[in-house]
Amino acid sequence: MAATATARWNGSLDEGSGSMSTATGLSGEFTKASRFADGAGTNPEELIGAAHAGCFSQFLAGLLSKNGTPADSIETTAKVSIVVGDQGPDINRISLSTVVGVDLPEDEINRFADEAKVGCPVSKALAGVGEITLKVAKG
Repeated sequence: MAATATARWNGSLDEGSGSMSTATGLSGEFTKASRFADGAGTNPEELIGAAHAGCFSQFLAGLLSKNGTPADSIETTAKVSIVVGDQGPDINRISLSTVVGVDLPEDEINRFADEAKVGCPVSKALAGVGEITLKVAKG
């Protein structure tokens, strides 16, 4: 299985604009302002966050199911932080926050969540990010 996405940028960095889309129909427009300020539109980091939250949630669901304790629900938020330094833009932190609806003690939920944070394929692909944190709550 291979996932496909495309992006196009038109014009200069400051005045230009771009679009991103996936083969399944997700799409969004982006500009310098939507990426580095509070401008309207999406940005690549938002899409990375969505991918990370989705991958983590599904991986955690698999671990809990394999344990014989499937979750009723898992809701994860990923906040991707980007900074602009001397070497250019850099994703320096991803903060995952998840609420897990499962009948397990909190220490066990945390253990499975930590395993999902390390094991999901998107986490592995993002290994170069300076810091990935995880906050877990029982829902």
